[in-house]
This record gives sequence, structure tokens and C-alpha cells, in this order.
Amino acid sequence: MRFWQGIFLLLYLAIGGSLQAQTITICSSCEVKSIKKGIEIATEGDTLLIQKGIYKESEIYIDKTLTLLGKGLPVIDGGNKGEILTISADGVVLDGLKIMNVGTSYTKDNAAIRMVKNKDFELRNLVLEKMFFGIYLEKATGGKIINNRIKGDAVDEFGSGNGIHLWYSKNIDIENNDIQQVRDGIYFEFADNCTIKNNYSHDNVRYGLHFMFSNHDVYENNVFENNGAGVAVMFSKFIDMHNNVFRKNWGTASYGLLLKEINDAQIVGNTFEENTIGISVEGTNRIEYSKNNFIGNGWALRIRGAIYGNTFTKNNFLYNSFDLSYNSNLNDNVFDKNYWSEYTGYDLDRDGIGDVPYRPVKLFSYIVNRTPETIILLRSLFMDIIDFSEKVSPVFTPDNLSDDNPLMKRVSGNGEAGLVGIEQ
Repeated sequence: MRFWQGIFLLLYLAIGGSLQAQTITICSSCEVKSIKKGIEIATEGDTLLIQKGIYKESEIYIDKTLTLLGKGLPVIDGGNKGEILTISADGVVLDGLKIMNVGTSYTKDNAAIRMVKNKDFELRNLVLEKMFFGIYLEKATGGKIINNRIKGDAVDEFGSGNGIHLWYSKNIDIENNDIQQVRDGIYFEFADNCTIKNNYSHDNVRYGLHFMFSNHDVYENNVFENNGAGVAVMFSKFIDMHNNVFRKNWGTASYGLLLKEINDAQIVGNTFEENTIGISVEGTNRIEYSKNNFIGNGWALRIRGAIYGNTFTKNNFLYNSFDLSYNSNLNDNVFDKNYWSEYTGYDLDRDGIGDVPYRPVKLFSYIVNRTPETIILLRSLFMDIIDFSEKVSPVFTPDNLSDDNPLMKRVSGNGEAGLVGIEQ
């Protein structure tokens, strides 16, 4: 009996050893010289160790579970011929590669990396340059996009793609990526239950972040800076945006954040600094705006359409040209316990709350909305006179649109990233 047990043990070890994952080394002087050849001979679970060098390859297909590990940041140069890597297998890992020269097309969304109907993948420590689209997810699930550097050469919207693009994908973690000079830094369409953290999306032609029809997503600790029109959030619900920075998004139709048809969201602890418009709002319901900083914007809040059931509490409004623009004579929202640098009231009982309510809407902002050329009168005596008249007898704005408990000191503990050099 022991003899046969020994035989079975030897057979098990022999078969198990043959099934173990192997490492295939790829380099110009190796037996395997191309990535395509390495993928061809590899079996499920193998690792392709790609040595430093330039690999002029495109239209690479991965249909088995593999790890592509770069050593010394090897370059995959697509030669502007089309798509470079298309991955349909589950569990694929790309790590430490530089991918560049994706072919531009006006009929096909060529990408440096395309993930198709797969799950449990990791894309990490990658450098993507000179591409049309960077990372394109198509019906993908449960993946991680971490610590990548994506830099395009976009000059207009029509001849460029997005840095990270999700379409009908869910449960994706996007973290610690640097994205610049593409059309939209991060683009979501029908992408649910995703987490976007610690990314820097800047100097993009259109949006730092753009998403539509995407629900239950969380955005934390990201910086969106110097983009064509900031961040656009449309036709979505159950969105959490915490501790992000929206900075220096300037232009005639620009903003830090656009909210259009958004329901049941939290906008908490963010900093909106030096944007044409901090937040542009249209058709939103049940949104909590709290502990945000609005610093040096043209308009801190510009409300264009009906919004209902929203609350604005413990926000800091610091040195904006206009704190609030409101184009309706109905108000179904709560402004309470915010700090307004324009507030000139008093606090006789010293409880930290102003004794006189603050009306943040200026008549002059209403005039500028109707006739933009009047902005040249911004610091004039004329502006002061008409704003005073609107405070005394509101005509163009709701008479109940006021902060009845304005704070006398700036709220501490809000997102502090944009508050360097701002005095209390």
C-alpha cells in the first residue's frame, strides 16, 4: 500500500510542477524577442518579464491570464498604426511599461490599452504617451488602475481622446494617476460603484473629469486644475465628492464643477479656487453642500435652473466677485451657518453667529447675467447702490433666500488644500 502511495505522490509532484506558472523573459538578445511571441507561447498564469528596450509592436491581443512585467520601463511603440494592447482575459496584470504612439482615427476609438468584457485586472505603474485614447474600459468589472502617468498631445476636442475612459463598467478603482493634455482626463458613461482617489487631472482640453449616467460613485482627494471647463457631472445619482480641489479653470464658459440633473449627492470638504464659476448648478435635488471652500472665484455658486431640497451649511465663501447667482424667484433650499467674507454684520451676544441675516445674492450679478458687458462696472459706486437697493427691497431674488445664521469666523477643518495664505 505504501508503495502505491509513493508512486501517486511522485506523479502528483511531477504533474503539479509542470502546471506551475513560468516566467518568460523577453529582450532583443533573448530566445523570445517580441511580446506577441511571448504571449503566443505562454500558458495561463505565466509572467512575461519584458527587459528594458523598445518593442515596435501594435495590435497585441491578450486572451489568457498573464502578467506583463516591465524591467527598466521598456517601451512598446505602436508606430501610430492603431490600437496597441487589447485584453479580453480575466486577471491580467500590466506593470512597469511605457506605451506610446497610438494611431489617431476619426472613426475608431484607438487606445493604448483596451479592456473588453473582463474582470479582476490591474493596470499599474504605466506611462502612456502620444496616444489617442489612453486606457479604455468596455464592459469591464472589478479592476484597478493605479499609479499611472498619462500624457497626451491634444490641441482640440475633435482630434483627441480621453485619458481614462469607462463605458458600461463597474467596481473600478482609479487611484494615484497623473493625467494631462488629453480631451477629458477621466470619462465615465454608465459606470457604477467606482472609486476615484488621489488623482491629478490637469491641463486637459475639455474636462478634468466628465461623467454621465453613472451612479453610486465616490470621488476623494483628487485635484482638477487648469482644465478647459473643469469637471462635468450629469444625469447621475448617489454621488459622493469629498476633499477634492477644483482650481484655475478659467474661460468664458468655464467652471470648477458643473452639476446637471443630479440627485441625492454629497459635495463635502472640497476647495473651489480661482475658477470662473466655482459650481454651476442646474436641476439638482437633495444635495448636501457642506464644509467646502470657495476662494477667489468669479461666481462661487451659479444656479441656472430649478433646484430643490438642497442644503448649504458650514461653507467658507472667501473673496469671490459674486458669492451666489440665482435666476429664480422661488427658493426651496437652506443656507445656514456659512461664513461669508462679504458679511458686514455684527455679533453683540458674541455667540459666533451674526445678529443680522446675510443675503448673498446681489442685484448686480443678475444684471451681469443678462448683460455680460456690464461687468466693467464691477467695482463702481453704481454697483454698490443697486446692490443696496436689492437688500432693502428684494425684487429679482427670493425674499427668503438668506443665511439667517451667518458665521463670524471662517469654518476651520474644511478642505485646507486651497487655503494657504488666506487669513481668517
